[in-house]
Amino acid sequence: MKKTYYTYKKSGVNIGLADKLVKYISKASKKTEKKQQNSKSFKNIGSFGAIYDLSRLKYKNPIIVSSTDGVGTKIEVANKINKFNTIGIDLVAMCVNDLIVQGAKPLFFLDYISIEKLNIPKIKNLINGIVKGCKISGCSLVGGETAEMPGTYSKGKFDIAGFSVGIVEKSKLLIKSKIKKNNIILAVPSSGLHSNGFSLVRKVLSKKIHNKDSKKYYFSNKQLNKELIKPTKIYVKEILALNDKRLINGCANITGGGLIDNIIRVIPKNHVLNIDLGKIKTKKIFSWLKSRGIQDKEMINTFNCGVGFCIITDKKNISKIKNHFSKEFKPYEIGYISKGKMLTNIYGKIKW
Repeated sequence: MKKTYYTYKKSGVNIGLADKLVKYISKASKKTEKKQQNSKSFKNIGSFGAIYDLSRLKYKNPIIVSSTDGVGTKIEVANKINKFNTIGIDLVAMCVNDLIVQGAKPLFFLDYISIEKLNIPKIKNLINGIVKGCKISGCSLVGGETAEMPGTYSKGKFDIAGFSVGIVEKSKLLIKSKIKKNNIILAVPSSGLHSNGFSLVRKVLSKKIHNKDSKKYYFSNKQLNKELIKPTKIYVKEILALNDKRLINGCANITGGGLIDNIIRVIPKNHVLNIDLGKIKTKKIFSWLKSRGIQDKEMINTFNCGVGFCIITDKKNISKIKNHFSKEFKPYEIGYISKGKMLTNIYGKIKW
């Protein structure tokens, strides 16, 4: 009787293919590396741990800040429309936009990609997006992990996660105590949905449309797909420049939990967050979602509604801050900070 021999490949894991992928990632990651004067160049991709040389950075009192995140069920949209070259930008954005809330400059990024079966074109597109996100953020892709996991994921399914580390001079660390009474809250526009609320978006997409006014916010299938997969805006360049010039006292990345809950996280005790919802400049995609039967409160608690980032500053700095942004992402005033016991004072109504 012939004896049966088992291999890792027969179980669904292709080590040879994974090795080829590592070579591609190693080559792609070099595009994110900056030339380091008087510093040894380290080969990170393929190593057990990633190395970053901090000795070249001239900080007197450096503070390290770290962040990890994913892109949620936006990956299901990517799978549905078979477009994977921007989802990596989202992954980087979700991490680095958190780092800059505390004034930290992103230094390096690592990714984790888990997939049912290695699909080289798909993985390459994911990596290319991550590389682009790192270049926009000014950080290095120093490593990661790609795991082929048959039996854990159904056919064609995958997940991605990211991890980033940043650095800030202690004196420039953005902390709650820097936020004061009469500070102004500026809304920085989002590029769209970013990477939050997609479980609700997909629920809406799964239902037939009955709303009478739905034609007012019409998207063709092509337009809608383009809007849904649009990558998250990375705010690193603008926020770091503002912090270097000490033009901001605090800021908030508007992610899961929506506008109000994210700003509350940075407001000091005995201070009140005052927001006029009527000043928010929303976008067509949010009006489209609203017209599908989502109530105002649910919209505000789930989506960024057109505000991707918030800056808290002295009123005298507003014009200088605006000069750092392009026309599409020009900040505008939506509220202020006051003293008091209540957490929030939310008034007005978004004009959908």
